[in-house]
Amino acid sequence: MKNTTKKSEFQTKNVKTSFTGTNITKFAGLSPIMKFFGKLRIGKQLNQLFPTTIHNATKFTNVQIMLSVILASMSGINRISRISNFSGDGLVKALLGLKKQINENAISQCFKKLGEAGARLFQEFGYKPISNFIEKTRIKHLTLDCDSTVFTVYGNQEGAVKGFNPHKKGANSYHPLIAFGSELKLVVNSWFRTGSAYTSNGICEFIRQTVAVLPKDIKLFFRADSGFFSGELFDLLELFGINYLVKVKLKNLQHLLKQQNWTVTNENKEIAICEFEYKGTGWNKSRKLRAVRLFKQWREFENFGQVEKVAEYEYVCFCSDLSGTATELYKKYAERSTSETWIEQVKSQLMAGKTLTDDFWANDMLWQMDVFAYNMSVIMRFKIRKFWQQEHTTFKEWFITVPAKLVHTGHQWIMKIHQNYYFKEQWLTLEQLLV
Repeated sequence: MKNTTKKSEFQTKNVKTSFTGTNITKFAGLSPIMKFFGKLRIGKQLNQLFPTTIHNATKFTNVQIMLSVILASMSGINRISRISNFSGDGLVKALLGLKKQINENAISQCFKKLGEAGARLFQEFGYKPISNFIEKTRIKHLTLDCDSTVFTVYGNQEGAVKGFNPHKKGANSYHPLIAFGSELKLVVNSWFRTGSAYTSNGICEFIRQTVAVLPKDIKLFFRADSGFFSGELFDLLELFGINYLVKVKLKNLQHLLKQQNWTVTNENKEIAICEFEYKGTGWNKSRKLRAVRLFKQWREFENFGQVEKVAEYEYVCFCSDLSGTATELYKKYAERSTSETWIEQVKSQLMAGKTLTDDFWANDMLWQMDVFAYNMSVIMRFKIRKFWQQEHTTFKEWFITVPAKLVHTGHQWIMKIHQNYYFKEQWLTLEQLLV
């Protein structure tokens, strides 16, 4: 009797690895994005603002380098070395008219040469699409959630110094200031600052600049944490007719609140409220402060052999020109957490502040470009509301980091995406709206 051996139906095969040239891209979604940029004349405007002096050694224009950074940010890519590799992608080269990938030195030197003037000029450039977009939405009320954000840096970056750093104490950092338009999820204004800058440094000038950027007929509401508790700021907001809600910061705040007469609310017996007039040092007038006392727990202690209980409370106090009780202000302030989440997206998902050089003004400009990339993402997604409500990471995975094949024929590039791509219908809808 013969022994027979049956081979398994599943057999492994040797697969050869090869690296393709310009016929493959991982970022198919950049094609409709660049068409949208063309519609807004972004490339032409940047070329007018930052013209390149052409000579024999010129290999890349300022606009090519800037757009490569903006597109890389939208694609979730940070660091100059990775942006350099990104610019070698077949589609990126075709969209930007590059003959080869941009080298690292060209990227860093471009922004260093532009310096402070370039950083300020790009910041002003970024205001126009924001203002135009807000006007088109016809929104009548806009909440400005003002916040400062700290991010740690490693190395010898200019302007990165030790300051308040809740993430890593004693480490060098930068400390940008941000005004976030909550209803539209936009970064309306931002200042790149050194790590030693206090939270509210320059806030009055920052507000003046922000107001100048926004449409004149829009009603603004300013909301911020205790780092912005300032009589000078309140004077300015009242001058502009901007309602405000700011958390109170005082050294003796808890002692001051314990002396007030508290009223227990009807809705919850563990919550009490109070209000009183207060005039800070250097203030032009007194303002009403409203506070909430929240019950935390009972604390037991022994008193002459007997165990007694004492209630422990948490206090929250606000300065605001809004009407309403302290409880209503507390709920209004709690909505600020949504804006904080979206601000974190700017840093983590659009890589803001993660592409750095050793030059402060170059880093400022790179920060502004990342913020610009975030705002453009929001403006594009606003055309389809269900995309607008999602995080940028989701949008990036669905519509940007999509593999495709490039075919050069008839003096033009044709991009071919797989016919069974899962988000095909959404892709076609978005592409049609963008262009």
